Amino acid sequence: MIPTISTVRDAGFNRLTDAFICGCLACLFAGSLDAQPLFRYRDASGQWVYSDRQPDNVAGGAEVEQLSYTPDNVAPEVTIERRPTRDGITLVARNTWFSHVQIAWSMNQATNVMALDGAALADNAVLKPRSETELLRLVPRIGGERMSFELSFQHIPGRPGAEHSLESAYRLPYALASSWRVSQAYPSTLTHADQSSVHAIDFVMPIGTGIYAARAGVVIEIADKYYSAGLDLNTDLARANIVRVLHDDGTMSLYAHLNWNSIRVRPGQMIERGEYLADSGNTGFSSGPHLHFVVQRNVGGAIESLPVDFAGPAGATVRLATGDLATAY
Repeated sequence: MIPTISTVRDAGFNRLTDAFICGCLACLFAGSLDAQPLFRYRDASGQWVYSDRQPDNVAGGAEVEQLSYTPDNVAPEVTIERRPTRDGITLVARNTWFSHVQIAWSMNQATNVMALDGAALADNAVLKPRSETELLRLVPRIGGERMSFELSFQHIPGRPGAEHSLESAYRLPYALASSWRVSQAYPSTLTHADQSSVHAIDFVMPIGTGIYAARAGVVIEIADKYYSAGLDLNTDLARANIVRVLHDDGTMSLYAHLNWNSIRVRPGQMIERGEYLADSGNTGFSSGPHLHFVVQRNVGGAIESLPVDFAGPAGATVRLATGDLATAY
């Protein structure tokens, strides 16, 4: 089973429970785009402050107003559709990502279930971008009797086994000639302890700093609805605004902790090196304003971070370390 991604965003985990008699209608299990809560109040200077969580102890006892909004960004997802056949059902995976996705599934509590063509009830597959893929064809072991099961599945983006290959070093992900301090880079692993983030780099910068693409590619995921940061790993880890870009070698770059409502790109959009992506922020699991940048690949069931060289002066390349003041060339 593919594990959950331990980065600022986790892998989708979905559970499909099915109990049916042959001939029932197919059901589609898909996510929905729901309205999100939004809170606002005026601070001591009279400026509006927005949050996606109910504020506590607002200074001066200011009134907190609750609003709601519906995000216009539809997150990519993998869902499973159940389609009836003459003798049973077919399970079809629908991938809305603009990238390959690896999916792993296991069937539990199966009663009177048999997979055709020798297929395994626990397996994995690679789904093509924006595609439908048949996973299993199921029939009852005993015809005419009830068939029931529970199917669990997980997925991670990227083509397994991608090799990191590029013609030139990465550009630093901010404006040319500007410089920002590196607060954490390999081998420091204070908050970059797992394989998906060990080679990540944190740049300390004020909220609102322009973030630019370090390498060309296609945008495959964004998150833009979060307003604030916190230090609760369980609550805040998945609440960072991000942009994820797929490169032509199958690797992916992730820009995280971005500012709310600042992302200028959308999934499926082709971007060039140096293109303006978003503004830096302080969202998700974060102790202060900074940009988290990491290049990753799917190594076949897990996400692995990769060391990165950046363009330096006079055509040189630079491998950053904690404490460096890094200038973009």
